[in-house]
Amino acid sequence: MEQILNFISTNREMIYFVVLSIFVGVEVIGGVPTVLHTPLMSGANAIHGVVIVGAIYVMLKVDVSNTLALVLGFLAVLLGTLNVVGGFVVTDRMLEMFKKK
Repeated sequence: MEQILNFISTNREMIYFVVLSIFVGVEVIGGVPTVLHTPLMSGANAIHGVVIVGAIYVMLKVDVSNTLALVLGFLAVLLGTLNVVGGFVVTDRMLEMFKKK
């Protein structure tokens, strides 16, 4: 627990930046018209693919005794993978709407 509190206190600005980025991202994505949703999802899938590769690379370089870094890396890989798969599912459903029956 002391490691977590120490991490938070030393990286306070970074945490503020991430929280602000989340709020800005929600506002920007919420204002996207429906027509542009499919290209936006394709771009997001590409970005999250890079996140997955980066998280795997970082996990390979982390010391095995650093449990916090390994858990955060695993969560990054897991959530990035879920986001990529979900993005492809949503994109596929949207493209199905434009096919002729």
